[in-house]
Amino acid sequence: MHKPRKLQQNVWYKVGTEVNIGEPLFKLPVAVVLLHRVLREIRKRYPFEMRGLKLEGAWLTFYIKPKDGFKLPLIMQLLKQTFSLRFNIIVGRRGHVWGERYESEILDGEPPEWAEEADWAAIDKSANTPVAGAMAYILRWASLRSPGMTITTRFSAHNAAKPDSPPG
Repeated sequence: MHKPRKLQQNVWYKVGTEVNIGEPLFKLPVAVVLLHRVLREIRKRYPFEMRGLKLEGAWLTFYIKPKDGFKLPLIMQLLKQTFSLRFNIIVGRRGHVWGERYESEILDGEPPEWAEEADWAAIDKSANTPVAGAMAYILRWASLRSPGMTITTRFSAHNAAKPDSPPG
C-alpha cells in the first residue's frame, strides 16, 4: 500500500513519472506533440503554473504549482489518462503507457533558477503540429515493438492518412 500523498495549497511540486517498462516514448515526435496538446487542454480546465518541463526518453519531469482550489492528483490523473487513451488509439495498441505512480515532492520556495517558465507559445505551436507526418515514423520505429505491444496500421482517418507501406 502506498503512503498518502502530502498536499498543500499554493506550493510548487517537483513531479516525475516514467513510461511503462522504460520505453523511450518521448523520442517519438508524435508523443511530444500529443503531450503538449494534453497539457494545453488540462491547463484550460485546471489552471496551473509550470516550469522546467523535461522529456528525457522514458521520463517526464516538471515543476508545477496548481492554482487555488485545484489539486495536483486531479491534474496528474487527467494528464496520464488522457495521454494514455489517445496514444493507444493513435498507435493502435492496448495496455498501460505509464509505469508506477508519479513521484512528487513539495518544494520549499521556488523551483531552481534553471527551471524556466513553460513556454506556452512554443507548446501551442508544437501542439498544432499535424500528427499525420509522424505516424509513418511511429509505425517504422522498430524499438517501440517490445513484447506485449502490438503496432498496427489501424488508426482513425481523422488522425492521419494510411502510410504507403506497412512496417515489415
